[in-house]
Amino acid sequence: MDKAQNILKVVFGYDSFRPLQKEIIQNVLNKKDTLVIMPTGGGKSLCYQIPALIFEGLTVVISPLISLMKDQVEQLKQLGIKTALLNSSLSQYDYKINFENVKNQKVKLLYLAPESLMKNDIADLLKSIRLDCITVDEAHCISEWGHDFRKEYRQLGNLRNSFPSAVCIGLTATATPRVQEDIIKNLNLATPGKFLASFNRENLFLNVIPKRDAFQQAVDFLNDHKNQSGIIYCFSRKQVDNLHDDLSYLGFSTKPYHAGMTDEERNKNQDLFIKDEVQIIIATIAFGMGINKSNVRFVLHYDLPKNIESYYQEIGRSGRDGLRSDCLLLFTYSDIAKINYFIDQKEDDKERLVAKAHLNAMIKYAESEICRRHPLINYFGESYQIDYCGMCDNCLVEEKEMTDITIPAQKFLSAVRRTGEVFGANYIIDVLLGEESDRIFHNGHQNLSVYGIGKELNKKQWQTLVHQFVRKEILIRDLEFGSLKLSQKSSNILLNKEKVLGFVRESQTSTKKLKLSKGKEETYDIELFELLRKKRKELADNKNIPPFVIFSDKTLIQMAADFPQSEKELLNISGVGKNKLENYGSIFLTLIKSYCTRKNISAKTPALQHTAASKLKLKNNSDLRHIIVGEAFNKGNSIDKLAEEYNVKSQTIITHIERYANEGNKIRTDGLKEKISLPEIEHKKVFEAFKEDGTSTLSNIFEKFNKEISYIDLHLLRIIYLNDHT
Repeated sequence: MDKAQNILKVVFGYDSFRPLQKEIIQNVLNKKDTLVIMPTGGGKSLCYQIPALIFEGLTVVISPLISLMKDQVEQLKQLGIKTALLNSSLSQYDYKINFENVKNQKVKLLYLAPESLMKNDIADLLKSIRLDCITVDEAHCISEWGHDFRKEYRQLGNLRNSFPSAVCIGLTATATPRVQEDIIKNLNLATPGKFLASFNRENLFLNVIPKRDAFQQAVDFLNDHKNQSGIIYCFSRKQVDNLHDDLSYLGFSTKPYHAGMTDEERNKNQDLFIKDEVQIIIATIAFGMGINKSNVRFVLHYDLPKNIESYYQEIGRSGRDGLRSDCLLLFTYSDIAKINYFIDQKEDDKERLVAKAHLNAMIKYAESEICRRHPLINYFGESYQIDYCGMCDNCLVEEKEMTDITIPAQKFLSAVRRTGEVFGANYIIDVLLGEESDRIFHNGHQNLSVYGIGKELNKKQWQTLVHQFVRKEILIRDLEFGSLKLSQKSSNILLNKEKVLGFVRESQTSTKKLKLSKGKEETYDIELFELLRKKRKELADNKNIPPFVIFSDKTLIQMAADFPQSEKELLNISGVGKNKLENYGSIFLTLIKSYCTRKNISAKTPALQHTAASKLKLKNNSDLRHIIVGEAFNKGNSIDKLAEEYNVKSQTIITHIERYANEGNKIRTDGLKEKISLPEIEHKKVFEAFKEDGTSTLSNIFEKFNKEISYIDLHLLRIIYLNDHT
């Protein structure tokens, strides 16, 4: 491990390991089979690359995509690591050179596609040399229960058996417990060490909004991310092409990517994206597995993904450098019918069953009203208990006062019943609004008593209500056809035996409103960063490699924050190792020094720079606002005063204080109790409920007390409870 630590710093330029990396590397070096479940951007590659540099023999890496291999091999070569790949993308000459280098033991890592293992020359080559490690990347592809099953992966178990003395590592970013067991079984891993990193990508902002005017919503989102690199995922090839044409017409830098294009066209567009020649790739799910581009700042899902695994992997292609990235999903029930149509084309009953289950989980995520990370992370078998992440739409939406929506519910339920429980939400809404459509007239529904009785609300408000009715299980949505049916609960509502509480006002439809609440001030010199980025692009173009292979955005941002003046100071920058210092150090140092002289910026010690940057970040970054609010509250500032100072509602201040308490900080309770309307004699009952049911969510407590205690009171009481029990 001393060697591993030295390689981490000297070769890769990092001071410390990320969570679990050290333990995984130790396990691999001990020649124990290993299964690694680690999110995209979590540092999986180092878990086999560092052992490869320590092992005497060869490490073979099985990877499903040529583009991924090319990226990783190029990055390793920039670090001075002897690496080769053997696949169909190489010329005959290059293939022969790489083959001979492997045979003569001149490389430490060899990248192969799974189908290459079927070739006799590859099989003979591997038998002729010492093979110390077999690494299977994207290992979920081996499982029929995975979302991306590939038959050619099934043969990898035979490879494991052919080299019993080699250690085997399976790595993936997405695997449910069932898929994990499948990987172990099919790879024939011998009593493997299983390492599960948290699935929580804290730097990704998760946002789901109702799809109303998809194109305009996409344009608004892209305007909020000008000059940034991102991916838009669409359901169909036609939609990819249409969206590319429309966005290009408006001046956005886009290229399409889908299976209907030639290999040459796809590879060219992907290369332009990776090299920052094009900012936005518009793609079907055919794009992206293993894309190693570190500076993707956003992912927009124009349509609903088929499953959570795909969604998680696709959003995981953003923010690999650890910087904040935005993930927006446009959600409408009509997308469900499209996906179901294709699921029904599957001939295998088991495949259809698995696909339906996957889709259902995806819908529940999209409909969720609690912190997005709860359904997302728990899906993969990890227990996520934090109630407020501060990095999703549900956590940032202002606390909403629930009102009585029983009458709108009764109108909608009546319309569903009178139209036969065979239509989707939009049709029912059209009936309630009295729309004069051919379909309504053809069905004779203009003669129903419910026709036109819902004009007090607009279409968007009705759509918002329908989402709530489904979540509250007042209505049952047919997952296959999208039609709505009455549930058992609906009878009591129609008979006035039960009230419905909810929100009448329109759901969040604009990402701009959320952006205001998030804040995004920078803590580095933006002008210097742009100069460094321009120089990086120039160097990358000369070498015909992606810019991030030279330095990541994160590394450039740290340079633009710390202004290093010497090679020693440059080595303190994360991502600058010995080889990159030798290749690029003088170029970037000259640029930084020249800029500092021109702008009259005096050199500071790194420690002072980091301290100053941290203070500035704390002052400006809304993701840390809860710390400032919590400390200000403890100093005697009232909730109302803080709300006035920050120009927000008091509920928002309460949310910040609650998050501050959730992190284990003590809070003064006198300023909380005065805001609680519930009589103090009732407080103990709520505390007992917290003790019995836990504090992770409040909805169960709200229901337990028959919805008679307000959510604001419950939030305040939970803060007091946490304060006394941590």
